[in-house]
Amino acid sequence: MNRLLEREPLWGEVEADETWVGGTQAGLRGSRQLKGRKAALVLALVEKRGRGTGRIRMAVIPDFKRVTLTGFLQQNVVPGSTVYTDGLKSFTGLQEAGFQHVPRNQPLRTDLRKGAKSAVPLADRAIGNLQQWLLGTYHGVSRDQLQFYLDEFVFRHNRRRQPMAAFQTLLGLGTGRTPTPYERIRGARDMPQLPQSANPNW
Repeated sequence: MNRLLEREPLWGEVEADETWVGGTQAGLRGSRQLKGRKAALVLALVEKRGRGTGRIRMAVIPDFKRVTLTGFLQQNVVPGSTVYTDGLKSFTGLQEAGFQHVPRNQPLRTDLRKGAKSAVPLADRAIGNLQQWLLGTYHGVSRDQLQFYLDEFVFRHNRRRQPMAAFQTLLGLGTGRTPTPYERIRGARDMPQLPQSANPNW
């Protein structure tokens, strides 16, 4: 089981948004976005705490399907929580899944650049911070290894106000696990191998 899922799930008000990580490619439309794209599809969940951000969860997902998005929320968000999303149709099953769903129309990207308010501003901020962190710290990462980088980003974010707790957690993880040889890390051979239709961390 993903170690992110072993902790307390998100609760209260939660924003959900999806994004591509890895840049754009010309000529990819419709289903070709998933079949031919080198970038990875990532789903982000962000707790709302007043006007600020609480904890987050992020995962590489295989597709935009309703069962994929709903399944990840059910694994990571307490039932009955209010979930804010953009107008993506795949989010329409959240009400039946036990959440209070508040869909909002997302302005065009050009309008967002001009100052229009995002439908999910905290999720957009978290995604922007992730992308800047990946570029600024690692200057690009492998798609096969991306989930590990998401886990690190989430770990750092969720403990940003408790640096000593983060350090102690890392010490505990380090003493309780054996080293992973580079041969296993290379090509993501240390990642669980599950069918492409399933999230590899569920």
